[in-house]
Amino acid sequence: MNLHHTSERLLSTSVLVIGTGGAGLRASIELAQRGVQVLAVGKRRKHDAHTTLAAGGINAALGTMDPEDSWQQHAADTLRESYFLADPSIVETVARNAARGIADLEQWGMPFAREEDGRISQRFFGAHKYRRTAYAGDYTGLEIQRTLMRRAAELNVPIIDTVYITRLLVADGTIFGAYGFDIVDGTPVQIHADAVILAAGGHTRIWRHTSSRRNENTGDSFRLAALAGARIRDAELVQFHPSGLLEPDDAAGTLVSEAARGEGGILTNALGQRFMERYDPARMELSTRDRVALAAFTEVAEGRGTEKGGVYLDVSHLARETILEKLPRVYRTLIDLQMVDITTTKMEIAPTAHYSMGGVWVAPEDHSTGVNGLFAIGEASSGLHGANRLGGNSLIELLVYGRITGEHVASYVGSRTEISRDPAAVGLARTEMQSLLRENGTESVRRLQRELRNLMTEHAGVVRTEQGLQEGLDKLAALEERAQNVTAHPDIAGFDDLAHAYDLLGSLLAARATLECALERRETRGAHNRADFPAMDPSLKGNFIWSPAEGVSFEALPPAPDSFRALAETTADDSVAGKLLE
Repeated sequence: MNLHHTSERLLSTSVLVIGTGGAGLRASIELAQRGVQVLAVGKRRKHDAHTTLAAGGINAALGTMDPEDSWQQHAADTLRESYFLADPSIVETVARNAARGIADLEQWGMPFAREEDGRISQRFFGAHKYRRTAYAGDYTGLEIQRTLMRRAAELNVPIIDTVYITRLLVADGTIFGAYGFDIVDGTPVQIHADAVILAAGGHTRIWRHTSSRRNENTGDSFRLAALAGARIRDAELVQFHPSGLLEPDDAAGTLVSEAARGEGGILTNALGQRFMERYDPARMELSTRDRVALAAFTEVAEGRGTEKGGVYLDVSHLARETILEKLPRVYRTLIDLQMVDITTTKMEIAPTAHYSMGGVWVAPEDHSTGVNGLFAIGEASSGLHGANRLGGNSLIELLVYGRITGEHVASYVGSRTEISRDPAAVGLARTEMQSLLRENGTESVRRLQRELRNLMTEHAGVVRTEQGLQEGLDKLAALEERAQNVTAHPDIAGFDDLAHAYDLLGSLLAARATLECALERRETRGAHNRADFPAMDPSLKGNFIWSPAEGVSFEALPPAPDSFRALAETTADDSVAGKLLE
């Protein structure tokens, strides 16, 4: 197959949305409702976006169960649990607008769990002072994705879920579109757009154990934004979920919802000891994500883990009915993947790379990126989660900023008077693609991807050190060198190989950002554990910003507004009576 003869497809739209998960769909819906022409593209099937995997719930201070809850308290909990690395304005925007996000979903038919009198049910997630997590069984993300897909279909939003975007097109510091290819037939695609909203997820697939599936969250957002001139913030702040499966290999990292601990699951090491007594005797299994992940990691590192490098999570002492009612998805997953019945048998789990708390630097008011016409939302963006994300906050963030950014982008494209395009930018994207399809490469994409995942797991996992990070950077430099000789071979099944080559390029860039920022954060704070700097350093209360040209710089954070600063600074009630986890 020679690409040189393939004619290029040219598409044109007012706004291009990259990513068809919850964030991309919500922004597309907002634009369509405002009468603005929008095109959403994605590299994986839209009904299978990563959003569908979110189990536990979505946060808003609705006060349906605890009337004393307020947006200020939600903001305070979020800021405190971010270890004060979140942007207070972004936190305020999400907390204030959360109820509106839930109302939108309700209006579009979202099947929330309800109390007998019709109120939306809300449950506790860890580190929330009140019950503020709305849900639909343990399939909340799937129902949100279905609801948004239905609404997008009613509005006739065009969605092409077989286009892989490889470059954003920029002229004089302003976006004029994007370049990519069709994964099925390899046709190069050039898309002209007056604005681009990047909603293409994070970079957790660059670790060996991860809750992301094979071809998602490979760092595409980081690479697209950085090469267009945007900056990455908090790349080192990655949330490791405490409970990912170890087997089978191709599904390593698949999550066991924290509802399993919330409903009374117990963690033990290979010696049968209930080890949380050592790390958080008050909260035990109901501690926060960063602490439980660190505890499990430590048990394994100190030789008390299973042969496969995990620990056990056991719910078999709970009533079978409880398990089937409260944990239907966990039950099904273990039967499907391992033929294990969790009502009788314990699960073997280990910490797994779960969520990119950092991402593209964005302004709080509209999630613009500093590059004219480029906006970023969802897990691709940064600023809400800091050093520890509260469970349930990511889903509400999609709805709040999907709507607000959609609104701002509508007025941005409406006010543009002239568009300049640069053929050189298109030429660069085209040449890059053709060079990956040349015949004479010596390196296999799959092998390099595997080596990168091993490198990140070994040198930038749950616990990090200066020496380890430095070794990681040395190994990374060698991989970057080898990646210059990669060849993609299209086959009868399509152009997956070319997609993997671009996944690798995104992953290499995201890995460099992560390692370089992790090296500079010489402290332990939230999810970032430095064995050589075990204390928190007050002078590092701010964000590390990264770009390919400038490397790493530090940005201090403004103080939180009076409306919730005092609430955030009072230590929270850490009691766990009746609380579900983050």
